[in-house]
Amino acid sequence: MTREKWLKLSALLAAGTMLPTGLLAEILADDEIRASDFGRDFVWGTATAAYQIEGGWNADGKGESIWDHFSHTPGKIHHHETGDVAADFYHKYESDIALMKQMNIPASRFSIGWSRILPSGTGQVNQKGIDFYNRVIDTCLKNNVEPWITCYHWDLPQALEAKGGWKNRDILGWFEEYTALCAKSFGDRVKNWMVFNEPMAFTGLGYMLGSNAPGKFGFQHFWPAVHNVTMCHGVGGRTLRNLLPKTAKIGTTFSVSHTEAWKNLPKNDKARRASDALFNRLFVEPILGMGYPVKDLPALYHLDKYIKAGDEALMPFDFDFIGLQNYFRVLVKKLEIVPMLHGINVPAKKLGNPITDMGWEVYPQGMYDIIKQFSAYPGIKNIIITENGTACKDTLENGQVHDPQRTKYIQDYLKQVLRAKKEGINVTGYFVWSFIDNFEWNSGYRPRFGIVYNDVANQNRIVKDSGKWFAEFLKK
Repeated sequence: MTREKWLKLSALLAAGTMLPTGLLAEILADDEIRASDFGRDFVWGTATAAYQIEGGWNADGKGESIWDHFSHTPGKIHHHETGDVAADFYHKYESDIALMKQMNIPASRFSIGWSRILPSGTGQVNQKGIDFYNRVIDTCLKNNVEPWITCYHWDLPQALEAKGGWKNRDILGWFEEYTALCAKSFGDRVKNWMVFNEPMAFTGLGYMLGSNAPGKFGFQHFWPAVHNVTMCHGVGGRTLRNLLPKTAKIGTTFSVSHTEAWKNLPKNDKARRASDALFNRLFVEPILGMGYPVKDLPALYHLDKYIKAGDEALMPFDFDFIGLQNYFRVLVKKLEIVPMLHGINVPAKKLGNPITDMGWEVYPQGMYDIIKQFSAYPGIKNIIITENGTACKDTLENGQVHDPQRTKYIQDYLKQVLRAKKEGINVTGYFVWSFIDNFEWNSGYRPRFGIVYNDVANQNRIVKDSGKWFAEFLKK
């Protein structure tokens, strides 16, 4: 029994209160969660991304990526920071993976840097880049940490961006060449693969709002990028399927947020449906063979300009699993002057719940709600939470980092995952974002998501209290 429950029970008994059986059972109930509650085959891990942790931005023949280029452009990143060194995983991978083993972490999700193995995006292979990832994979296996590879986590080679990047339909061939190289180089040891990380995020932020690399602003960039990325789900999936062993599992991941109408008002519901179509359904429904969600987001008719004969047959792919990455919910209210959505998101500070260091609402129920939403698709056979975590204002004190709010966040969200699993939903894994504090895109190094603290100045690793809790949790 927790201290809080003991105090509550003691106070009630001291007051001579007769407790109904149901209330007594509720107070005495053990609400501690254990890894064993999720089943023996449930996958546990932590997640990272190449540009955010590797550093070595031009080491050993690596080519420039769009994030190298973007972060080196003045005014793009908080405090003019870059990922040139990041968490220096390029040089510290052995000790970092050994730390994963020490923390009982069974799986590590990481991405391949496209420009590290194909500096120009296509053509000449950089063998030193291949060798680096081979060493990472082999070190993982040596430490009983299962490697899970994400093929694309936002770091397109700058050489391909110079040719139009995701706006250029030729990327279907470029992406096929890249994923084939990954499969041929690493497929003999890596059993679990993800084609994309959060396509809505990197197209929306990079090709519409311009806040992320490559910094393009406007719908004229967004629409072609959306369709080419949608097509590349099928391209990447089929390429991996053809080249990997039959036992390999292939998935892809989506950033998702449970979406509600502000104050549950009917006038806000149309905007809610449009928001849901854009942020949650835009990419998953085409790969399930349902086409784009035009009914709820009519502006998607702009995609017709880029859809060629036969494309709709090539967009679907039968993924073994879908990765969901949830951090917050979205409440939407009607505002006609906003293009496409005719609605806006209500600021998190108005919702009355705790807010993370990213300004996001803490709302664990949203994890359950979004799992339920995606489980309703007949084409989704298996759901894995491939990212979930929180940024906190961590402080290093006497060699320790006390972050009870992160521990509580993970616990509360895990309870919602378990709730869905107990209802029979096939959710089979959970990866904490992130293993280590990293370069958080245009926010630089200020937000800290890791369960391991990284002192950027000297690259010292310190396991936070949340990391210590997770290590103990994984033993139960």
